[in-house]
Amino acid sequence: MKLHNLPTSHKRSQRIGRGGKRGTTAGRGTKGQKSRAGSRMRPAERDLILRIPKMRGFRNKPKTDSSKVFNLDEIALRFKALAKGSAPVEVDVVSLKAVGMLSKHFSGYVKVLGTGDIALPLAVKGLKVSASAKAKIEKAGGSVK
Repeated sequence: MKLHNLPTSHKRSQRIGRGGKRGTTAGRGTKGQKSRAGSRMRPAERDLILRIPKMRGFRNKPKTDSSKVFNLDEIALRFKALAKGSAPVEVDVVSLKAVGMLSKHFSGYVKVLGTGDIALPLAVKGLKVSASAKAKIEKAGGSVK
């Protein structure tokens, strides 16, 4: 006689995968920490796993805003207070940061589109400018460099 053939008063059956209509494992998969009762991943760890893909050479870099687009009427509205006489108001990345149109740590390029009319002479420097915006700026007495 061997140990497994000994008579016992009751035989314990293994309790597996309670709940639902999913059979033995109840949709938990087989084995491992996540299939056991009471196992739970903390949300911070789960978010971290989702953020870091399994790719060689990947670095989790913060998002930077690489480009901004402004219309002429927005720029004219913000720079109207800075206008002094008929001298053109200088518009560049530094002045756009000063009037609050760009964030302090902006490190991309800015494009000016020709939507809206302006009467204010602007001296645009170091920005990309559409053809219609350039025509309107020069018509108002400004310049594009």
